[in-house]
Amino acid sequence: MDKLVEVKGLQKNFGQFQALKDVSFEVNAGEVLGYIGPNGAGKSTTIRILLGIIRATQGKVQIFGKDVWQDSIEIHKKIAYVPGDVYLWPNLSGGETIDLFLKLHGAINQEKRDQLIKKFDLNPKKKVRSYSKGNRQKIALIAALATEAELYIFDEPTSGLDPLMEAVFQEEVKALKAAGKAIILSSHILSEVEKLADRVAVIRKGEIVETGTLDDLRHLTRYQYKVETEQEAVGLKELSSVHDL
Repeated sequence: MDKLVEVKGLQKNFGQFQALKDVSFEVNAGEVLGYIGPNGAGKSTTIRILLGIIRATQGKVQIFGKDVWQDSIEIHKKIAYVPGDVYLWPNLSGGETIDLFLKLHGAINQEKRDQLIKKFDLNPKKKVRSYSKGNRQKIALIAALATEAELYIFDEPTSGLDPLMEAVFQEEVKALKAAGKAIILSSHILSEVEKLADRVAVIRKGEIVETGTLDDLRHLTRYQYKVETEQEAVGLKELSSVHDL
């Protein structure tokens, strides 16, 4: 598989505070990487570095084999990004905003744009200032999904969406994956990542604490039970799935 994203030994300091500590992961073409962790763990800081918005303190960060800081203009031609908090131009309509984003990226696929507006049940004629948070999120999603990109970065993308629209988003991500696109899905909602991700990187307090497939990580899950028996529990200690008996 083609490696489109490579992060190795990434560190980011803000003064004396170390926000990211030796973060490493890769994303291949046709793959969804779930990037999960609690709020404040370092997910958005990682994404801001990937986008070339802020500079890494240390480490190797490449997209399409190019340095994300030095070659950010070239990289941005082939990526699409959706933040969790969307700030838009209040006096433009939803449709005008979508078209502006697409023109900034280089071209408008009118058919795809119209299909997504219908799927996400968005009225494109309303002014942005009249939209709810969920509808503003739809604008960002439609603009990104209608873009011909190689890498899609979603940071808490379903914030404000109802379950029906979440399902539409998941359907679109699966289509991108089938088309060989690479996707980074950053979220603190495990159930969302479980439905889409091939591999998961778990970040906590700026450090990657686990990486692997969902099946790999499920093996790490433990449940505690209190069981009383009249006889000795012979053989239970020898079972690989039983701990601290």
